[in-house]
Formats: sequence, structure tokens, C-alpha cells
Amino acid sequence: MTELPTTVRRPARTWTNDLVTVAAAVVCALITWALATQLGGVVLEVRIADGLQVVDAATVAIVAAGAAALGALSLRLLERFTAHAVPIWLGVAILVGLLSLLGTAAATNPAAIGTLMTLHGVVAAVVIAGLGRSHRRQA
Repeated sequence: MTELPTTVRRPARTWTNDLVTVAAAVVCALITWALATQLGGVVLEVRIADGLQVVDAATVAIVAAGAAALGALSLRLLERFTAHAVPIWLGVAILVGLLSLLGTAAATNPAAIGTLMTLHGVVAAVVIAGLGRSHRRQA
């Protein structure tokens, strides 16, 4: 009697996992923004070239979605070129997350600086945890 070869099936790397992470980053950022601005009364304004800009919910959602989507795309791209994509991406993602904190200095008051730092940290944590875990598990 001949034995049939057994194959190990890995779960397909679907974009669904990445989209869930993007959505989670947006939701977590919006919750953080709402808690700070709506409940906490923080005035979230940043200095720009021609004055001040209020950081509203739409801005938070767009930036969080963009950052998370770029994180997912960069990880997918790295996976095409190296077997060590997740550790490389993790190092780069942590560095980018830390560098993004420099932009919070444009806030107009200490509470706004703290809120922006928290927003950056929340998005970075969700993206790093979500993408890192789902891609590592499937590797």
C-alpha cells in the first residue's frame, strides 16, 4: 500500500487581516481622540506654516488609516524580497513610530503634545501588534 504525501497547509495571507488592522488603528485612534478632546477638553491644535490647524476626527482617521496602510504595504513588499521580513519590518516600524513623535512638537500646548504623542503611540502599537502577529503566524 502506498502512502499519499501529506502537505501542510498554511493559512492564506489575505488582505483581510491587514484591513482589520487598518480599521482597528482608526477606531482606536478615534476613541483616543474622543476621550481627550470631547471628554477631557483638550484643545488639539498644531502650528502650520500659515497659522493654526485644529486636529479633528477626520484628520485623525485619515492619518491613522494612511499610516496603517503604509505599514501593511511595506510589510507585504518586504515579504516578496526576504524571508526575514517581519523582524526587519518590526525594527523599521518601531523607528518610524519613534520618529513620528517629533511631529508632536508642533502642538500649541502641553496637553495637546501629550494627546498627540498618545495618538501616535496608539496607532503604532495597533499596527505593530496587528501586522506583526498576523504575518509572523502565517510565515
